[in-house]
Amino acid sequence: MMTKQASRLTLFLLLAPAILWLGLLIVLPHVEILVLSFSERVAPRVYAFGFGNYLEFFTEPLYWRTFARTAFMSILVTALTLVLAFPIALYIARVARGRVKAMLLLLCLLPFWVSELVRTLGWMMLLRETGVISYALRAVGLADKPVELLYNDGAVILGLVYGGLLFMIVPLANALESLEPAVVEAGFDLGGSRWTVLRRIVIPHAMPGIVAGSIIVFMLTVGNFATPVLLGGKNGLWFTEQIYAQFITRFNWPQGAAFGMLLLLLSSAIVWLGLRLTGQSLGSTLKQA
Repeated sequence: MMTKQASRLTLFLLLAPAILWLGLLIVLPHVEILVLSFSERVAPRVYAFGFGNYLEFFTEPLYWRTFARTAFMSILVTALTLVLAFPIALYIARVARGRVKAMLLLLCLLPFWVSELVRTLGWMMLLRETGVISYALRAVGLADKPVELLYNDGAVILGLVYGGLLFMIVPLANALESLEPAVVEAGFDLGGSRWTVLRRIVIPHAMPGIVAGSIIVFMLTVGNFATPVLLGGKNGLWFTEQIYAQFITRFNWPQGAAFGMLLLLLSSAIVWLGLRLTGQSLGSTLKQA
């Protein structure tokens, strides 16, 4: 009896920090934001329950267009990151060995030794009108005047894909490492081409890693603030900018809370849809993350 009580106490003590962290830093703030989003201003410093903050989102074209643009761009960035990361992860998991494998993983991790802000400022130095890329284009004769590569969708996508690449490579490599070489060899022995083996064997086996990496990259992208603002400028039009403007610029916290809940609803819906379309469960996906 004492042993069972001691085991339960030990389990409680081990779980208590995680429960407190989830409850105090995640659950309670989200509950407060949800309640705040239904606070509608009826007079100076007087608020009442209402749906006005959400109605404002649907009646103002700038808000829902920016919301739709953010969703589309985030999905596009996730797809591009997957296309770039898959061959890299496949090489790391199935081809590289020993020090080469460790070096490749280190090279993937190296950019994250500095903050996201520093990485984004680095891209600004490369892409600006007087940057390295503009100078190189003029040096080889591809441009006769300085080229401004900043403040457009291409720069934003480049920065977001670069920032999410590691978070796609790691789950993919983790999933691909468990693929038995004999299974791949059997596919070739049965007359399968490289594309057939990739489509029928490798990709289905890596699907938990694909879904896990896609969820992580999509979440990081849709909630990103610094990269769209710095690389996109006034043309960035990212929904997190609208949330920032409501909270910080306009001091309209209920409206900002409503926008935050809409963004959370969007990301949750996209993740749920992705799991349904791929036939993956949340539990198997989290094991690869």
